[in-house]
Amino acid sequence: IPPKRHIQFRKPDGSLYYEQLFGTVGFDGMYSNIYHEHRPTMVKEIKKQYSVAPKIARANNIQSYRFHGFKVKPENDYLESRKTVLTNSDCSIVLAAPKQSTKDYFYKNTDADEMIFIHKGTGKLRTFLGNLDFKYGDYLLIPRGIIYQIDFDTEDNRLFIVESHRPIYTPKRYRNWFGQLLEHSPFCERDMRRPEALETHDEKGEFLMKIKKQNEMI
Repeated sequence: IPPKRHIQFRKPDGSLYYEQLFGTVGFDGMYSNIYHEHRPTMVKEIKKQYSVAPKIARANNIQSYRFHGFKVKPENDYLESRKTVLTNSDCSIVLAAPKQSTKDYFYKNTDADEMIFIHKGTGKLRTFLGNLDFKYGDYLLIPRGIIYQIDFDTEDNRLFIVESHRPIYTPKRYRNWFGQLLEHSPFCERDMRRPEALETHDEKGEFLMKIKKQNEMI
């Protein structure tokens, strides 16, 4: 990478890499500087969008319910398998049982951070920040705006997903002023794994991306 931000960064052939400043809370939150082979703003066509807003069965409810999550019907497609069971202005609780990987498209949720608990299955999360292997018991934290695919090794997969409309951070009571986790925290930095194996793709062509924006799939 170049010695400073926002300066020329050239490829071996002399052409420029394209720099993207990626953040989830404007210029005030955490961010990454990402370098692309091609312009990340290149869009050929915006196809017909459709609503994915959850249908509310009962609103303003305080009655307790028991949900049989493992009875959610498996679906081949990752997005089609996602079923919202609870929702409010802060977050949505989603259950999913996808049978197949996301091979034909990329996905970006611009409405919410996603925390995916792997209840069953193994595979690899692929993002433009690197790849991350996952297994039973893992939590995958995907900030809003991240473009990703999920490759499953298995067909019988069960996911518990939280879509948070506010950024997901470690609780403030478990951090010191410098962001380190405190000694009484129930988890520490050693429990966390970062994406690895950053893959560079230089293919040219048409690539389908599905984007969730204001409960619309675009």
